[in-house]
Amino acid sequence: MLTSGMDLKTDPQLADEFDHLLNAVNSLEMAALKQGNGFSPVLEAAPLDAANEVTFPANAALTAKVTAELKTTQSDFPLVVNDYVAGFISYFSNSPAGHAHLLRSLERAGKYKEMISKNLRDQGVPQDLIYLAVAESGFQPQALNARSGAGGMWQFMPTGAYGLARNGWFDERFDPEKSSIAYAKYMKTLYNQFGDWYLAMAAYDWGPGNVQRAVMRTGYADFWELYRRNALPGETKNYVPGIIAAIIMAKNPAQYGLDKIEPEPPVISDTMTVDYAIDLRLVADVTDASLLEIVALNPSLLRMTTPRDMSFDLHIPAGMREVFATRIKEIPEDKRASWRFHVVRSGETLDGIAAGLHAHASDIAKTNGLTVDGGVDTGDELVIPVASGASVAGPQRYSVRHGDTVITVADRFGVSVEQLRRWNHLASNVLKPGTSLAIAEPVKLAPATHVRTKAARSKKASHATASTVRAASAHSEKTGPVSKSKAPTATGEKALTTKKQNATHKSK
Repeated sequence: MLTSGMDLKTDPQLADEFDHLLNAVNSLEMAALKQGNGFSPVLEAAPLDAANEVTFPANAALTAKVTAELKTTQSDFPLVVNDYVAGFISYFSNSPAGHAHLLRSLERAGKYKEMISKNLRDQGVPQDLIYLAVAESGFQPQALNARSGAGGMWQFMPTGAYGLARNGWFDERFDPEKSSIAYAKYMKTLYNQFGDWYLAMAAYDWGPGNVQRAVMRTGYADFWELYRRNALPGETKNYVPGIIAAIIMAKNPAQYGLDKIEPEPPVISDTMTVDYAIDLRLVADVTDASLLEIVALNPSLLRMTTPRDMSFDLHIPAGMREVFATRIKEIPEDKRASWRFHVVRSGETLDGIAAGLHAHASDIAKTNGLTVDGGVDTGDELVIPVASGASVAGPQRYSVRHGDTVITVADRFGVSVEQLRRWNHLASNVLKPGTSLAIAEPVKLAPATHVRTKAARSKKASHATASTVRAASAHSEKTGPVSKSKAPTATGEKALTTKKQNATHKSK
């Protein structure tokens, strides 16, 4: 639709169809992100999410105890203790679920604390506002609200706010460093607007427009006065005291059973800016890392490959920049989305390496200037040519070789056995050498007055795929920072009950 030349803005029917398509794409993306890619950890509920339905009775003794502790608590954030804050301290202390959620959040914070602290310091934002991530995500970079589409450690909406790019390949809301820079800038903007950190936090949760209207309606630019006058929604009432409670407990770990926490080690990496498609398995190969490690270093990637013809900051293990640059030169740029790299280990053979990486010994030997019978030595660095259905131009087909089965061919090209059998009308897993197999679903043409050539069908399929990616990207670029009163387009269960309707960063 984007490349058709049609006027999508002035034609109501086309505009509606375009919006419908973008909403459908967004829903699928949200569902895929919620399901995960099989390598990322299962996400845990943020502590305040778990506590959202809890009501806290007043406890004068606890309030007095915390008030006394606060006299010796060092913080660059204005801390206060009242029954509301004390109620959350009670929840995080006495509820097994609440305590476990808080403890895991503070453990994960170790991975990003130094980086986030620098970004807060650069913007002149209090260091202890790092604990806002306890409420938003529990310091999980890929946290996602499936209903609203708010995502990342700081739960930004997919609007491109503060330069966070989002397209069909990556989503910088899930990039810990880039999203933390955006968070620090936004909090500074909110503080400059309201002149009060509590109101800035409420605005981050509920939206600055809503908070401003509540202030004008009541005449009180004070969070606690707005709280007492029921001028705030229930979630925002819990949001600010819950974060204050988390700060107080984190600053006094011994008093709250948090002194034995072992923070996870800081995430340290080198960054390589690439503008070509490279499979993360190849990145793992050339950096002597595991695939899990590479996936964890690049949480903003939505696929197992970097984008083609688009700049991307690829994170690799620290100290591997030169090794990466040297080894990747051996692999043609147009093959980096499918080929592999292997350092020969003791006892390995060419046939064994070929079998393990779904390649052929003869192809490996030819690519590396070896003979099939010559053998390999421990420490040899081999480029592994692997055929890829995604990299084949035109109709995607494969000629069966001796020893192939439906299972090995399906595994080689990343499709399921059921798909391969259905596309080729196969009755068993046995394949005859020389048989030509379709390794992608054949194009089904709509009724037409003429027969299209194979080349035309291939071009049409490629164009359709590219258009889908561009449409998703255009949606991100088109919307920009918007009011969060706009109805969410993603599907999924609502994580919390009363959610923000017009906040810039999220709409849960």
